[in-house]
Amino acid sequence: MARHTLSVLVNNHMGVLSRVAGLFSRRGFNIESLAVGETEDPGFSRMTIVTSDVDDETYYQIKTQLAKLMDVVKIHEADKVDSVVRELALIKIDSKNDKRSQILELVNIFRAHVLDVTSETLIIEITGDSEKISAIISMLDEFGVKEVIRTGAIAIARGSSELKK
Repeated sequence: MARHTLSVLVNNHMGVLSRVAGLFSRRGFNIESLAVGETEDPGFSRMTIVTSDVDDETYYQIKTQLAKLMDVVKIHEADKVDSVVRELALIKIDSKNDKRSQILELVNIFRAHVLDVTSETLIIEITGDSEKISAIISMLDEFGVKEVIRTGAIAIARGSSELKK
């Protein structure tokens, strides 16, 4: 069982997201993360879909079924060797305690940024792979994490490879 990240180029039409999500739902495939956005060409969108706990046969089935959808133009498996995969997270921390300097030290170690400071809270922004995001959240737990919002993964191929029509 493994985790797979798919970068899927689709026509930018109404209902495409619903059809892709429906395919996963009907087949009982789990979507761990889904991020969708318009590309440099407004006629296309890119979906980054992360699946988890998937064996090789199921993963092959997912790719085959996706390729059959009319609006799917191209599919690329993003792995850590040939792609850059990142998430964004916003983390709200309780800062009423006297440990603000320790929090800021962690923020610097993880190369995160403080976006908002009030007398009661700090909002931190961090980008990185899923493990980095989970690590900072875990370390900040002792200070009182109030809220976490994660974007899910986005991916792009390294070098001259492009996911274009």
